[in-house]
Amino acid sequence: MAQMAKDPRFENDLPQADSVGEYFTAYARDLAKAAGKVSRENIQEAYDLLAQVLKRGHRIYVAGNGGSCAIADHLCCDFMKGTHVAGKPALKVHSLTSSPALLTALANDFGYETSLSRQVEMLGESGDVLILISSSGNSPNIVQAVQAAHAKKMKVIGLCGFSGGKLAAMADVPLYVPVHNYGIAEDVHQMLMHTFAQFLAQSRDSEK
Repeated sequence: MAQMAKDPRFENDLPQADSVGEYFTAYARDLAKAAGKVSRENIQEAYDLLAQVLKRGHRIYVAGNGGSCAIADHLCCDFMKGTHVAGKPALKVHSLTSSPALLTALANDFGYETSLSRQVEMLGESGDVLILISSSGNSPNIVQAVQAAHAKKMKVIGLCGFSGGKLAAMADVPLYVPVHNYGIAEDVHQMLMHTFAQFLAQSRDSEK
């Protein structure tokens, strides 16, 4: 009988509380603490890279697994619609996980670990940016996507948590959240996504 994989949720460091209200207070405290530890220099560097992509008309690709996949698709919505200004070019942003047909075809035919890298190989061009979201930073398909992006001379922004994993070491701009809780890591990743989208929209609105 095949051994079942351990559920990653059991790797969470959980707040200690006697009631759900107390748990929420502790969770919010830990969330603020984790967000405060993300490198502000790297946040600026990632933002500058995204603004440069927009200016030069290149494309942004984004991907993740599970909850990070949902963040990736949410990012596409906010980066495209949320930053659009009438009469100005839209941000060209695409999720590599939004097509179940393509994703499962690649996973079925070539292995799930190649499901993102194959798309990068087919779509990516020099000057494009790949945003990868992985709380552990060690998902095989995420790691292979970084390698494929670099082979295409693309820059990689990596959103990660826990110990940072391979993604933190391989990404051109790591946005590392030093926390051992999947929920908090994902919440900070969502905060980063909203920060970039709203700040970029504000900047575009103020341009003459």
